[in-house]
This record gives sequence, structure tokens and C-alpha cells, in this order.
Amino acid sequence: MRVLQVTLALAVWMVSFVSGYSYTASTLPDTDDEEFIRECVHIHNKFRSKVKPAASDMLYMTWDPALANVAKAWARNCRFEHNSQLKPPYKLHPNFTSLGENIWSGSLSLFSVSSAVTAWYDEVQYYDFSTQSCSQVCGHYTQVVWADSYKVGCAVQFCPKVAKYEALSNGAHFICNYGPPGNYPTWPYKKGATCSACPAHDNCLDNLCVNTKRDNVKRYYSVEYPGWPIYLRNRYTSLFLIVNSVLLILSVLITLWVKHKYPNLILLD
Repeated sequence: MRVLQVTLALAVWMVSFVSGYSYTASTLPDTDDEEFIRECVHIHNKFRSKVKPAASDMLYMTWDPALANVAKAWARNCRFEHNSQLKPPYKLHPNFTSLGENIWSGSLSLFSVSSAVTAWYDEVQYYDFSTQSCSQVCGHYTQVVWADSYKVGCAVQFCPKVAKYEALSNGAHFICNYGPPGNYPTWPYKKGATCSACPAHDNCLDNLCVNTKRDNVKRYYSVEYPGWPIYLRNRYTSLFLIVNSVLLILSVLITLWVKHKYPNLILLD
């Protein structure tokens, strides 16, 4: 009982520590911070995997350092407005002619990647999928769930003041850029059974379309458990592993049953 009480006390302390933690100007993560990168990718994919109505062609989103550099350069300006050079004739990225962008600004104590991206996604309440219409601002939501946008890069900057957001002082200015961009006049994704309209040669992971060549990654992470790496296998290898595991379990159960039924029986290796 004593051990249980100590364990519960430690758990409560850890929760209160995490919930009470807030960034300072010197502790905001940089674009090469692994935890920051993982959280940016995870929260985007988590929302993308659970859209309603379900998406048939939603691509898994992965990190792009070049997009993160674009976001970082623009965030340093501390302006609450979109980068005017995201479209031609400008070309800020080696692979994408145009880029998408979402912006969040708020106090350091309120900032986290999760809270910022959640605020963008929560605009879903203003979006009518059937008519492609917004009753209020909802372009941040549609960019987060734009099916064809499969690369993201984000940055956060400390800003004593944010232009066009004069009420904010000493805040966190968070920007994500996307490639290719969304928010042109059509639906953000195709409605249908998950992964039923994925591009050719794609696999399905957590309701999202993945392709190692397109994504340029060696491994993926589970949407439900972001720290769990997932290595894709072809379906024949997966089927073999599943069948092999079932056969192994059955052989163990049969052996135990035989030993119980015939205790005097000698089994030879």
C-alpha cells in the first residue's frame, strides 16, 4: 500500500509539473529540436487520420527541414500576416512552387505545438463539408486536413511585439508551412472509406496513405502512440508473420493440453 501511495504521489507531481510548465523566451524550441519536430508531425497526422466524414485519400504528413527554414525566417519578422512570397514568381522551396501557411500567436504560457494546431483544427466547427463553405474563419482547419499536403515544417519565435496583433506582448509566434499548399477552390479531401483512394503503390497506416519514396522517410510513427516507430512491410511478409505467430501460439496450447491430458507421456525434442 505504501508503494502504491508513493507511486500515485509521483504521478500527481509529474502531471502538475507538466501542466504547470510554460516556455520562456530562451526555452522555445528550435527547428532542429527532435521533440518539437515529432510533436508537429504527430498532432497534424492525428487530426488528419480522424476527419469526419472519413477521408479516402489523406496523405501521411512528414517533416521537411526546408519548410521549417521558411517558417523560421518569416517568424523572425514578428508579423501576424502571411508571407507574401509563398507563391510564384517567388520560389522558396526546391520541390514546391507554392507553399501553404498557418499562423498562431499567443502568450508564452499558453503556447504548445498541440494547443496551436488544435486551435487551427477546431475551426472545423465553422466548416460545412457538403457545401465547402465557412460560417467564420476556417482556412487554418482546411490546410491542416488538406489531403495532398504531405510535408510540413514549423518554427516558433519569441516576439516582444507582434505587428497587427498589438494586444500581445512578449509572446510566442508559431508558423507552419505546407507543401504542396491547400485552400484552393475544392474539397480538402475526398470523402470515402479510409485509404480507398490512395495513390498507386501506397500503403495504409492509421487511415493515412504512406509511401516511403514520396515521404522520403525510413520509418513512420503511430498516430495513437507517437513514440512507437513503425517499419512498413509488404502485405505478404505481414501475412507470414501473422500466420506464423498464430501457429506458434497454437503449438504451445496443444503442447500444454497434451501434457495435462497425458501427464506420463514423454515428449522428445
